[in-house]
Amino acid sequence: MSIGANISALREELESINVKLIAVSKTKTPEEIMEAYEAGQREFGENQVQELLEKQVSLPKDIIWHLVGHLQTNKVKAIAPFISLIHSVDSLKLLQEIDKQALKNKRIIDCLLQIYIADEDTKFGLDFDEAIELLRSEEFSRLKNIRITGIMGIASNTDNPKRITEEFYELKTLFKGLKESFFRKNDSFNEISMGMSSDYKIAIEQGSTMVRLGSNIFGHR
Repeated sequence: MSIGANISALREELESINVKLIAVSKTKTPEEIMEAYEAGQREFGENQVQELLEKQVSLPKDIIWHLVGHLQTNKVKAIAPFISLIHSVDSLKLLQEIDKQALKNKRIIDCLLQIYIADEDTKFGLDFDEAIELLRSEEFSRLKNIRITGIMGIASNTDNPKRITEEFYELKTLFKGLKESFFRKNDSFNEISMGMSSDYKIAIEQGSTMVRLGSNIFGHR
């Protein structure tokens, strides 16, 4: 199937259950992204800041850009003027820098806390206790130009669906706890970003509100 056909089929599948599709376009050419765009896709996710910047300049201005990869504090300044959602906030220090750059740009930047749920050493993220500690901290309460709209997690790279299900279930359970404890009156805290091409159906079963799909749209690299 073509990129356009893939987008159309996925959008039909996901919109009927109110799950948002983020098309992960890392390593993809502007021409490939435009195929998805012309099929109606507007939300795209990039992993690398430099690649994101190059694409943002050359592609249509109504594209909604998500940063889904690991973000270093020294790269925040470059994306602060336009980024829609940062999925990968994994420290208070990073959150403080996003707040600082958002203020300079007279914006409030939406962020997800990246939670470590995988049984692997290569993934980034806060553990459950660290996320709670961050939200309880006085430093966090001073941040006025960021908005935490939910959490993100990446499951283990495994063929074991039971383990993936358990990891996503834990993330949904944490979301419920954080909502009750910190965001009860905050309607904007409503996103659980979990699920990629290999496991998005399990993620949806466990309560994902947005999935980050690359190879299901653009094909395997």
